[in-house]
Amino acid sequence: MRLLTGFPGFLGSALVERLLERSDEPVACLVQTQYRDVAARRAAALADAAGVPRDRIRLVEGDITDPDLAVDDYDRLRRETRVVYHLAAVYDLGVARPLAERVNVDGTRHVLRLALGADVDRFHHVSTCYVSGRYDGVFTHRDLAVGQSFHNYYEATKFEAERLVRAAMADGLPATVYRPAIAVGDSRTGETQKFDGPYYLLELILRQWPVAVVPVPLRPSAHRLNVVPRNFVVDALAAISAREDSVGEVYQLCNPHPPTIRELVRTLARAAGRRAVPVRGTTKLARVATERVPTVADGLGVEPAALSYLSQPTTYTDENTRRALAETNVRCPLFSSYADRLVAYAREHRDEDAGAMV
Repeated sequence: MRLLTGFPGFLGSALVERLLERSDEPVACLVQTQYRDVAARRAAALADAAGVPRDRIRLVEGDITDPDLAVDDYDRLRRETRVVYHLAAVYDLGVARPLAERVNVDGTRHVLRLALGADVDRFHHVSTCYVSGRYDGVFTHRDLAVGQSFHNYYEATKFEAERLVRAAMADGLPATVYRPAIAVGDSRTGETQKFDGPYYLLELILRQWPVAVVPVPLRPSAHRLNVVPRNFVVDALAAISAREDSVGEVYQLCNPHPPTIRELVRTLARAAGRRAVPVRGTTKLARVATERVPTVADGLGVEPAALSYLSQPTTYTDENTRRALAETNVRCPLFSSYADRLVAYAREHRDEDAGAMV
């Protein structure tokens, strides 16, 4: 049996769909009690769309913050689990440290404990490119601890979680680590469950008409935002996780040609039907203002912690990811090729943000 944490989240739901296509093996999804009804509806829809019996998706109520995952029968879950896909985390840039540590660090430790006790065939861990923190330079799949500082507790705790997994790998756990960049909606439909990351910038643009004033770093063409669509992340993860030679590897699921901040702003504004006026050197001022005056953040629709990423100094590489996907049709599309679909979907659904799943 394959066990997946992070359902019915943004990436987890799409990954379950791919796993149903791969084999007849059941997929057990660890689900918090408060999301049981949502998960049941989503699981039924996924099974029906795939044309498979609904019992192929088994919902297991639990919580990764509990050492025994708060499940009714831990021993049975351990006996039956053969492969683990660990996606559960707090994906919230403004998360407080205690919650981030409880979910991202302790939660990973508890899922690893189950996997080691089950002697699983594979352990797939979804990390993030932003374990890099604010590292100033090129950050490869070989890098982890490079003396970096972190923007927030989300990054810091995902870094610690990956350290736990890497230590277990060094001790013989057959694991693979995947580091997505900033995931946005589906490149074909624009569909998403959570409007964060670049969507904060889009919201700021949409709230101004016909001209949108946008804070950007002093050199907006010198900084890039590494954005990837959800379907690329899930397709890459599904393809690489099926390879036996991916054991022991780290894959950065990033965009090899990310837009500069100038390009990002212009592309979003054009898709939104606005004329953007980038105001250079104002990102720090905007961040301080939104942090100190919550009404400013609410009025602009911006998460203060997201503004730091407009001047992110890190460059990410994906050479081994491209090698692993060379014989597939999985490629990361250019942001400009699907931005209009992201904007169209956001305009219709931005009041439906699911928020961070905890």
